[in-house]
Amino acid sequence: MKRYGLWKYLLIFVILGFGIIYSLPNLYAPDPAVQISYTSSSQSADSLLADRVKELIDDEKFQTKIELQEDYVLVRTDSYQNQLLIKDILSSNLINDVVIALNLAPTTPKWLEDIGGSPMKLGLDLRGGVHFLMQVDTQTAIKNRQDGTLQDIRRRFREEKIRYNQANVQDDSSIFLKFNDLDALSKAEEFIIDNYSQFTYPLITNEDSLKLVLSDTEIEQIESDAIDQNLTTLRNRVNELGVSEPIVQRQGKKRIVVQLPGIQDTAEAKNILGKTATLEFHLEAQMDTPRSRKTSYPYRNGFGAPAFLQDSIILGGDQVATAQASFDENGLPQVNITLDGEGGAKMHRATRGNIGKRLGVLFVEQKTRTIYERDIEGNQIPVQESFEIKEIISLATIRAALGTTFRITGLDSPSESSELALLLRAGALAAPMTFVEERTVGPSLGADNIQAGIFSMQLGLFLVLGFILFYYRIFGIAASLALTFNIVLLVAIMSILSATLTLPGIAGIVLTVGMAVDANVLIFSRIREELKKGREPLEAIDAGYNRAFLTIWDANVTTLIVAVILLSYGTGPVKGFAITLSIGIITSMFTAIMGTRAFVNLIYGSKKDLERISI
Repeated sequence: MKRYGLWKYLLIFVILGFGIIYSLPNLYAPDPAVQISYTSSSQSADSLLADRVKELIDDEKFQTKIELQEDYVLVRTDSYQNQLLIKDILSSNLINDVVIALNLAPTTPKWLEDIGGSPMKLGLDLRGGVHFLMQVDTQTAIKNRQDGTLQDIRRRFREEKIRYNQANVQDDSSIFLKFNDLDALSKAEEFIIDNYSQFTYPLITNEDSLKLVLSDTEIEQIESDAIDQNLTTLRNRVNELGVSEPIVQRQGKKRIVVQLPGIQDTAEAKNILGKTATLEFHLEAQMDTPRSRKTSYPYRNGFGAPAFLQDSIILGGDQVATAQASFDENGLPQVNITLDGEGGAKMHRATRGNIGKRLGVLFVEQKTRTIYERDIEGNQIPVQESFEIKEIISLATIRAALGTTFRITGLDSPSESSELALLLRAGALAAPMTFVEERTVGPSLGADNIQAGIFSMQLGLFLVLGFILFYYRIFGIAASLALTFNIVLLVAIMSILSATLTLPGIAGIVLTVGMAVDANVLIFSRIREELKKGREPLEAIDAGYNRAFLTIWDANVTTLIVAVILLSYGTGPVKGFAITLSIGIITSMFTAIMGTRAFVNLIYGSKKDLERISI
């Protein structure tokens, strides 16, 4: 039998040591906690907020530990029941200016954190998490589309020299056009029929006006596009937050489900996902601008008198290609913006003829707030209401025609500029959304699932180990050690990769245990066959490993290919299963082939006159 080189033993020792160290954080259970942060990104948590929280919580009753972090106040407690009670108390008393969310605070020792050690993330079905059900306001999407169409019609009417008296979008999202005479009405109707196929025909006409109503097919397409764009935007925002294994999917016709499992900053997620913030660029209204075509807006920072902006939008945040937070020459926060080609062209057309006038950047945000009302039985029930905020970020004089790149200044803090850049970079929402349902999936069900999963693994492992120890004796000990280290390595790799363990993932681990044993069974059976052929024990061991290798390699590689396909295209439970299966295949091949071979070599490799082996 070929001797194992020293470098192979060192490699195995290093990898196993690596697995043990990086799987250790999973032994430290997290503390149930409540996280409190300000809704405004320009406000960081301070001692005043910590004191407000401390006044509301009876520390002796709840056994809490209040920590002031950089961006939030964290209240650690000793049980999930107290965690929910504390959240209810804080939600009833701190509802106007803070975000309150349940979280799980890690307890990993600092020395492990310093070397990058962190516990494995658990999915919504194991650890619990945050579940949002969001309603998309598709009516606003339809109105926004009509606003854009109306601007295009006005521009093209000017080019065609079709004169009109009135043009606006009505409350039912139809476009109303009123003309000077019948000749202009006739030309306009013919032009619209030739160039705008999205309206129902014949056009609804009066003696001097047209009413443009979208067809049912067009309305369905706009609503579908709005849902799809909001789905993409929410996924981008979740990715920006660094949340592992999120679920963002459509539910029904106008709703989106967002689930954020595992250990993550749920307060920040709630804050970012709840914001339907975007930008709009408007020219400042002039003295001769009709009252019906301009609106007064306050400044975002509260300084200065409100200013009037024209209602027509030059372009919106959906045409922002990239956005990066930085600082200007005076060290003040700013956001550098790059528009896409169409947006750059629109900006250039709008500004080249308005040099010397002022361009306003309007921050538009759809927000929700919780108010508490009493039902007929006198119980407090939370009720959500939505409202829109429109504030001017900057109002600067146009010095030259703008193109695809420019910057936004006038922001309050670096955190505000970073948040605005994130929202723009992730993409604008096609329509506002409101929280229809917000709930935290408690960890009690997850704890039951974990116990059931661990029990099934323990039972399976016990039965498998019992069988191979009885049937293969010393070689069974080698297989048992390999199986144990296989699970340790799998947990360590998942922890380092921040992969999320779900209930189907536990099923993948159980399957991995079976596959690892199967590899050892192939090797041991091959060794027995070689012994029956009359080979010497050491030769039989060497031949058994060499000849079984190709079979094991083929079986595991084909399974790995399928697992990678499931990982690439699967979602939800399928993806959770594929993650553990993929990692488990790789670790089991290492432990089943190299691990057991090293152990067997240590036992039998130095015995030259070996007559029999225990297998």
